[in-house]
Amino acid sequence: MKTVTHPENFTAWRQLARSFLLKEIPPHEILWQEKDQASLFEESASSPVKGQLPQVSKAFVDLANTTACHRSDDQWPLLYSMLWRLTHGEKHLLSMVTDPEVHRVKSMAKHISRDIHKMHAFVRFRKVGQANDREQFVAWFEPDHRIVRLSAPFFRKRFTGMDWSILTPDECMHWDGKKIYFSEGVDKSQAPDSDAQDELWKTYYRSIFNPARLKVKAMQSEMPKKYWKNLPEAEIIEELIATSNEIIGKMLKQPTSPEKPAPKNAYLEKLKKLDVKS
Repeated sequence: MKTVTHPENFTAWRQLARSFLLKEIPPHEILWQEKDQASLFEESASSPVKGQLPQVSKAFVDLANTTACHRSDDQWPLLYSMLWRLTHGEKHLLSMVTDPEVHRVKSMAKHISRDIHKMHAFVRFRKVGQANDREQFVAWFEPDHRIVRLSAPFFRKRFTGMDWSILTPDECMHWDGKKIYFSEGVDKSQAPDSDAQDELWKTYYRSIFNPARLKVKAMQSEMPKKYWKNLPEAEIIEELIATSNEIIGKMLKQPTSPEKPAPKNAYLEKLKKLDVKS
């Protein structure tokens, strides 16, 4: 029985998985354990792996790279089991949507994708200074999973013209106008509390709020309350909800505009006359 500690990321898992494949170690002979249960006899991934490895599809590599960010750590044995099966006769495993392992891993990947979407939507930068004609911003975010690096391309493309840092408990991401680099995670005390941009967010949110289309449950599904504490506009959400009925009442009491006469159209008038004659 091989004992191995849960790897920290996809790269570390891939190195371990390659080593096990070369040694023809089946999944049931590997014991995956948490870091605080480390054994003197555990397998190391520090040494380079040599030898001819079987090929797997890019689809599986991409799936594994995404699922590696799941916080549960249940993905490591699942991914190795799938890798073993793919390289030992089950080449079409990923298309078997009813397979328990495939279903579980793809479900994890969906959770990751949703978390990335939330990070894209709910990161709020706050200005902290300016240097070399470039504004500097910092944001705080608490993702459900370890998705900082998967989110990097979006923020690099969207916010190229300013220097920024996104702080999270897992890992921090920084952009200096030329490259992205990463540092260790921090706690929320390292992030700024507010800035002048907060009022702009509130003004914008008030302007787009439509009480007639308010659906609280749907809104909380798209913007769960766990994110509210980091969103400047969240400070006015409960106020807007509470006053929505009053606003709708005022809208209903307003007199409707008189119906405007249809514009004159020579062609339509001609058709009406022909219809009368017939």
